[in-house]
This record gives sequence, structure tokens and C-alpha cells, in this order.
Amino acid sequence: MLIPPPVPRGARHFVSVIAFDGMAPFELGCAVEIFGIARPELDVPWYELTVCAETPADLRIVGGFTMRAAHGLGVAAGADTVIVPAVPDVRGAVSPELVAALRAAHARGARIVSICSGAFALAAAGLLDEREATTHWRYAELLQRRFPRVKVNPDVLYVDGGDVLTSAGSAAGLDLLIHLVRKDHGPGVANSVARRLVIPPHREGGQAQFIQAPVTPVEDNDTVATTMAWALDHLAEPITVARMAEAAHMSQRTFIRHFGRQTGISPLRWVISQRVAASLTLLESTTAPIEEIAVAVGFDSPVTFRHHFAKAMRTSPSAYRRAFGVSA
Repeated sequence: MLIPPPVPRGARHFVSVIAFDGMAPFELGCAVEIFGIARPELDVPWYELTVCAETPADLRIVGGFTMRAAHGLGVAAGADTVIVPAVPDVRGAVSPELVAALRAAHARGARIVSICSGAFALAAAGLLDEREATTHWRYAELLQRRFPRVKVNPDVLYVDGGDVLTSAGSAAGLDLLIHLVRKDHGPGVANSVARRLVIPPHREGGQAQFIQAPVTPVEDNDTVATTMAWALDHLAEPITVARMAEAAHMSQRTFIRHFGRQTGISPLRWVISQRVAASLTLLESTTAPIEEIAVAVGFDSPVTFRHHFAKAMRTSPSAYRRAFGVSA
């Protein structure tokens, strides 16, 4: 494989995403949407995206169409960030050509990223040895069995290992890709991109909430949705199930049942998640003390705030601020 020599790039960041024969298009589309669309309104040097494949021939894509990548793996090996979407066969061998390209890119100092079962390609290249990594919960046991040197964590949406990053299922790839934008350009730019995509800049929790989760039809969610909007406007105040039920004009038992059908969680757990989410902007954009932020988003004490923040974000408010705050 011929790897192009490094070229002067200035502030541009080159991203390559690998396309496979037999792949599903969603994850490729996510990478193209985030890194391939010019965003002059953000006033930062944006990414340059290439789509690469092992072959110049047409690739069969799930859904009944074909596509052809304009670049080979040599271009991917020379990129600053290489993204590997889900591999078509989690039990099959990864080609020596792809293994070589990933190793070459990593050796050059590139950031290697996998989405869903793309972690199998990274593991085959030895890039996950003795590292924590994740993949879709359905494949976590298989990944651990096939590559025992990988420290598989099936309970998170993504793992940031610095130069090697892995995400869970397909939608979790969006979480990780927005995280990359946040690392490169800060929380303000990442939040703007997330708003353009109409997705949250952060999601609480891990994959456990998605494993074998029953889906119950919602009979009437208008009142619950209105109550959720009311709660968001009153986060700084004490919010109990009784108050939410009163706002919904329901009994507590009926409200809890309707709320669970719509959201899959309890009303108070949802309120806690919204308070944590509200604190992120304050941590990112202000220098207010942690104690003041805790009160501003409705926690009754800084200790309670830190507890719930750590449970949701897997870090402390102070550490989060150091990573993504105004002085980061």
C-alpha cells in the first residue's frame, strides 16, 4: 500500500471514513453530515472529509444501492482522524490491507475512531490491546472472546482513549462524533453542530438502558409532554412527583404510569437528568462556583449535585469544567 507523504495542512483537519462492501449507510452518513458539510457560520477551520475503500469498484450498500469511494486506503492512512463504521461481518477476518492502513495511520499520530462493530477492525489491528473499549452491547461478549486483550466495557456510549476512541451502537456514534468536535473546537461549536442536527450535545447514561428495553405504546402523551416543559421551566425549584402530577391534572399513580410509558424512566430520574444537562452549559460558559451551579439547577446540595453528575457523566463537575470550560 502506497501512503502519501505528509503535506502542509495549516489549520485543516483531514478526516477519512472507511466504506465497506455490504455496509449500512447510517454511520457513514453521520460522519459525512458532521465533518463533510462546510460550516462557515461557525468561523473556525472546518474539516476536510474523504471517503475511502479498499477497492475502486462499486460497493453494495444495505438498502439496495451501490456507491463508489473516490479514495483508497492509502489516503486514510495519511489522515488526521480515521473513522471505521460498523464492519459487515463481526465474525469474519479483517483484511490485511485495512489492518495495515489503521496501523500506519496510528503510527503517524492519527486519531482512530470506531462506531459500533467497527471496534472489531481496531482490535484486529492491535490498537485496542490493553485498552478500554466499547461496541454495541450485542457484540460486546463476542469482541471480548475474539480479542481477550481488549478491556471491553459494554455499559457506556463511548470510550475516549485519547488517540483511539470507540463508540457503542450506531446512534452512539453521533455522541462520539460530537465529542470529537468538542475536543477540537470547544463546547460552543459542538453545541451549535448538535443544534443543527437537532440532537442533544450530551446524553446521560450508558448502553444498559437500551438492552432488552420493552417499548409500550403511548396512549396520550400531550399532558405528560406539557408537564415536562413545565418542569424544565422550574428546574431551580423543588420538584416532586406530586407537583408534576398536579401540573398534569392526574393522580400520582396515573402520572407515573403515563410518564413511564413515554420516557421509559421515572419522573424524578428524568428531572435529575435534566438538571445535570442544565449544569453543563453553566460549567462550560461561566466561572460560577460549583455550589452556585448546584443551586441554580435545583439540587439541594453540592454533594447531591456531584453524586448525580458523576453517575451521569462519569466524571466530576470540576473535571468536566477543566476539560470543556471557558478556560479549557
